[in-house]
Amino acid sequence: MMPQESTRTSTLLRKLGNAPDFHEFVEAHEDAIQEVSFSDYLGELCRQRGLIPERVIRTAQIDRTYGHQLFNGTRKPSRDKAIQLAFGFGMGVEEAQSLLRAASKSQLYPRIMRDAAVLFCLSRNINIFEAQSLLESLGLTLLGGDGQRGE
Repeated sequence: MMPQESTRTSTLLRKLGNAPDFHEFVEAHEDAIQEVSFSDYLGELCRQRGLIPERVIRTAQIDRTYGHQLFNGTRKPSRDKAIQLAFGFGMGVEEAQSLLRAASKSQLYPRIMRDAAVLFCLSRNINIFEAQSLLESLGLTLLGGDGQRGE
């Protein structure tokens, strides 16, 4: 189960700061601080949203085989694939940032032009096709482009 990040993280941080002993803190909060695999995180997102992986993968414009490998845990996502998944799930900015954290990838940063364009699209619920079009119009690398524009 995914914690409510905004409240649980701050609560855990406060409790951690007040804990007299780290081992006792871990024992008392073991369920909240367990590491969740990225594939489990994706599965929980699907359950919460009533989605199936196939639809998310297709909407994210990720190769079907690669996408299923992400969902079953046999592959780890690149930053771009995690961003594409955010579009596949129809996420807003905060949810996308959480997804990037769950994937152990750097969050979107508005001082970087490409990230700013992606943030703009996420904040307005713009689909991945339109996001790719915006990136292309700006001469920026497309999502999933592996460093090459227009791919």
